[in-house]
Amino acid sequence: MILENKQLYKSYLREFSYPNETNYKNAVRNFFSEEASINVVHPINKIQGSQGYIDKVLKPMMKAFEGLYRSDYIVIGGNYEGNDWITSTGYFAGKMINDWLGMRANNRLVYIRFGEFHRMQNNKCVESYIFYDLPELMMELGIWPLSPSPGYSGHIPGPATHDGLVYGESDPIESSKTLTIVEKMLSKLNTPNKEWYPYWHENMLWYGPAGFGSYIGIKNFENFQVPFESCFQGWTVELSDNNTIIKDFIRVADGNYATNGGWLSVNGKHVKRFLDQEPTNKDVSMRVCDWWRREGNLLVENWVFVDVPDLLLQIDYDLFAKLK
Repeated sequence: MILENKQLYKSYLREFSYPNETNYKNAVRNFFSEEASINVVHPINKIQGSQGYIDKVLKPMMKAFEGLYRSDYIVIGGNYEGNDWITSTGYFAGKMINDWLGMRANNRLVYIRFGEFHRMQNNKCVESYIFYDLPELMMELGIWPLSPSPGYSGHIPGPATHDGLVYGESDPIESSKTLTIVEKMLSKLNTPNKEWYPYWHENMLWYGPAGFGSYIGIKNFENFQVPFESCFQGWTVELSDNNTIIKDFIRVADGNYATNGGWLSVNGKHVKRFLDQEPTNKDVSMRVCDWWRREGNLLVENWVFVDVPDLLLQIDYDLFAKLK
């Protein structure tokens, strides 16, 4: 089914090659179930079904961005805990001619970085998690109200090897190797002696969300990662807290690529200044996702999303209210 899902997704994406409202709507109706559960970053959040996606996501984007065009540079698939998933990341592009989500149009070409995860069942998507790096767009528009990212923020490239569109079948041995390295690395994060170091190439590239920034080289990444982790005490994963499941919904590998995502996958107590916000001592949970590329026995590139507006909202800063 994974190969079949990849071909279905390839057909879906093909309809987004050139702007056409009819093609876009038909593609959405063909791909998403009428009852699909679709989760989008704040302030869109929960929507229902193919028509909900059209009304709450597609139509507003087409109105705001003239010539709305989509380009994916990673597409992979796999099975996690008995569920088939297809996932991708890349950019939308268009001339911003109308306001969108409270962001004032600049009448120029802009880019919107996205990451998507779709659970497939009977040739239809029945559950989705969709990330947009809205702070990156705010910075592009010059309306980001907080301090600049400590690292680079701007247009993020796809894989250096230009082989991220994995529509065919991968060697299961290579996929297993990638997943094992990723899972071992994840288990060593937030350790006092940096046990995650050996899993990364020394000149790795970490493409982080705007507000965090991107970094080249393991030392430069460490200079961001260690202070960031210290902002949140008691990092936990895959726990149930106040009846909320903190758990990945996907963790799969496809050849040299791997991904994971959680619509609440890590949490901790906000104990240090973060994104200009003084400690609140509040427990926060993060919507996050990653894609990794492996070379040999090391991870060399990592694309990361965090729903920063949702995270800020949990520590009493309403990013979209500030825009108003």
